[in-house]
Amino acid sequence: MAQASVPDNALLLDNQLCFALYSASLAMTKLYKPLLAELGLTYPQYLAMLVLWERDGVSVSELGERLNLDSGTLTPLLKRLEGMGLVSRIRAVEDERRVHITLTAAGRKLKPRASKVPGCLMSAAQCSPTEVAQLTRQVRQLRERLAGRKQTPTEGIHQKEAP
Repeated sequence: MAQASVPDNALLLDNQLCFALYSASLAMTKLYKPLLAELGLTYPQYLAMLVLWERDGVSVSELGERLNLDSGTLTPLLKRLEGMGLVSRIRAVEDERRVHITLTAAGRKLKPRASKVPGCLMSAAQCSPTEVAQLTRQVRQLRERLAGRKQTPTEGIHQKEAP
């Protein structure tokens, strides 16, 4: 089967959605770094704290699902937060394999300081709350479409070109 011809600009780096998302993520993380340093948190730790400020007492597995992190990545992160005195890891009485993460007083006390972070980022990115909400919704929809995709992404790559 002959493969459709590809426009010359299809392989330009600046035309790649993946690169736009990747480079925007790097720029966003760079903006976060000094703000989170003031809180004493890394970006992944900040994300975990956001989940806990939203709903305290979640299980490690629930936290991993929310953050799309496996336990091998999450456990060291939680141990560091616990060492910093921000969270406690508590084994469930009914099933000791299940661990719940709860905020300590220090973890709850950090929330008002952290509440300034989104505003600082909107200002630095020169975005209104409406623009941020729209971008967030679009990226979330894209993520959900990609996560729900049934076919493999290499379907068209392995086709042989016509002679």
